[in-house]
Amino acid sequence: MNRRLRASAILGAMALAAAAALAQPADAGHDAELARRLGADDYGMRSYVLVVLKTGPNRVPDGAERDEMFRGHFANMKRLTEEGKLVLAGPFDGVDGWRGLFVFAVKDIEEARQLAASDPVLARGEMVAEYHKYYGSAALMLVREVHDKLAKKRF
Repeated sequence: MNRRLRASAILGAMALAAAAALAQPADAGHDAELARRLGADDYGMRSYVLVVLKTGPNRVPDGAERDEMFRGHFANMKRLTEEGKLVLAGPFDGVDGWRGLFVFAVKDIEEARQLAASDPVLARGEMVAEYHKYYGSAALMLVREVHDKLAKKRF
């Protein structure tokens, strides 16, 4: 009998917990200040521009000039990241000429074009850019903050 009472009490508590969880408003975990800071809409999303970097027509030969171009590429990405414009960047495997990507937190493709034009690999024709509007989680804006906590070394 004691087991039955305990089982009933546990089931009752689980039912009450489930009912309470279902009764929570949709925004129970919503952080309005964080959403505002990240530029989130009511769904926790925001607009970005995705830039696919592909092999361009002008390969800069190996050597000092190429090294300098890529140092400039990394410096440019760092600057744009610090300005809060570049939220994600990284290389692809090079298959089919796909070299890398940028995700810019900007209003439109034209603004992304202007930012990308400041990159030496694009200015030199080592790579060309393809632009796409992207609607994704505003949490993407936190990648740099989290990454900085994970990385032991910096580029």
